[in-house]
Amino acid sequence: MSAKVLSAAVIGLDARIVEVEADISRGLPKVFIVGLPDTSVQEAKERVRSGIRNSNIKFPPGVITVNLAPAHIKKEGPSYDLPIAIAILKASGIIKSKSEVDRLFIGELSLDGTLRPVKGVLPIALLANQIKGSELYLPMKNAGEAGLVRGLAIYPVASLEDLIHHLSGEKKIKIFKSRAQRIDHKLNSKYDMSIIRGQEQAKRALEVAAAGGHNVLMTGPPGSGKTLLARTMPTILPAMTFLESLEATKIYSVLGLLPGDTAMIRERPFRSPHHTSSAVALVGGGSHPKPGEISLAHRGILFLDEFSEFSRQVLESLRQPLEDGVVSISRASGSAIFPARFTLIAAQNPCPCGFCDDPDRVCTCTPQQIIKYQKKISGPLLDRIDIHLNVPRLRYEKISSTSVSESSFSIRARIEKARQVQTKRFKKTNITVNSEMTIRDLEVYCQLDEQASLLIENAVNQYHLSVRSYHRILKVGRTIADFSNSKSILTEHIAESLQYRPSGI
Repeated sequence: MSAKVLSAAVIGLDARIVEVEADISRGLPKVFIVGLPDTSVQEAKERVRSGIRNSNIKFPPGVITVNLAPAHIKKEGPSYDLPIAIAILKASGIIKSKSEVDRLFIGELSLDGTLRPVKGVLPIALLANQIKGSELYLPMKNAGEAGLVRGLAIYPVASLEDLIHHLSGEKKIKIFKSRAQRIDHKLNSKYDMSIIRGQEQAKRALEVAAAGGHNVLMTGPPGSGKTLLARTMPTILPAMTFLESLEATKIYSVLGLLPGDTAMIRERPFRSPHHTSSAVALVGGGSHPKPGEISLAHRGILFLDEFSEFSRQVLESLRQPLEDGVVSISRASGSAIFPARFTLIAAQNPCPCGFCDDPDRVCTCTPQQIIKYQKKISGPLLDRIDIHLNVPRLRYEKISSTSVSESSFSIRARIEKARQVQTKRFKKTNITVNSEMTIRDLEVYCQLDEQASLLIENAVNQYHLSVRSYHRILKVGRTIADFSNSKSILTEHIAESLQYRPSGI
């Protein structure tokens, strides 16, 4: 006798239906699992056997063949334990329920029959919601995550025994009632802008970057405050919208990185990978493509400290994601596209010793060492960074000052007003912030007055700026203009934008 139930496989950031078929025939007791399973799926036969026995049910005798269809998709992870168990029990006649709706099962079985949480639940819930009238059965600890999808019948299962009673009609499991998810508007006082002394120009530049989603490179000697400035960046970013939070949650769900106390990413991500990270760790990849750090930073901050210490190959892999906001990964087993709409904040020293541009400290590096160090960052990559900052070492008067600097709360208020201007401007497009504008968008939304046009013309001719640099100057100028809600980009907006570009790029 054979039986079939539905489950799902997560491929990239999306899910696909998997049919779990079980057939029982006469012969010596044996369980076969086919359909391109990995090692963890093959090991399911032992977990399922013990889980069924410890649910006070005799494991069916005979030759049991389990097929995971379609067979050309690689099946990974322990989430197939529950559907395999249900398919075997249906094939043996222990479960005789028939349903007019599609039921999807996911979950890892413990040896005692209880269910453990699995990763990738949100994409599966979104898939189940596309099937009219479907029901999703999953571990209790995953119910909150699946509850982010409205209108889906979710059944949180504590154990295999409870599910058997539910499907047999003996004792029903209550449908999970999701609670409204709130986005966190609180600020992390540990890294408030008010604790930073001096560096007014850097703080202003970060304010512009936060408002328009612009990339930033900070260069300065050791201890000048570059890392602290970057750490305060999340405190001035606007709160995430529900859709942005859902996008981020989907990525963290697939990788199993959702915090245990929440079903949703409520704060903008801040990722700070070490400079020894590989290209796969940063961008994503693997034999079966998985998201990397740049996708984990989606709609948030990617902070690359010691920028020049990253390998050149790793840094060059950032060029396409910085330009397109997505990363495309192709492998022999398949391809995947992951979102990577992040704000890059990079920090570096001007030379190996760090005191190349310091007026008071003597640089111990040779000219060849300085050139070699600075050439680690290619011109095309520097060209994709909107704002270049020099962060000088602070004098004692600034360090010891007792005056209170402006707080992140007040800075954030200005940024939110600038974001509201952009939201209104781009309400009929898929653009969120100014940094995402295309060339066509620049022609429509970046109108210059006569003096501003003359200023940027002189800058392009004098410093031999590239076309990409010209476009990025316009984008930053548009953001600066949004602080005053100016329809046109004026001379002072372009002048400030030009201050954030190094000559020649």
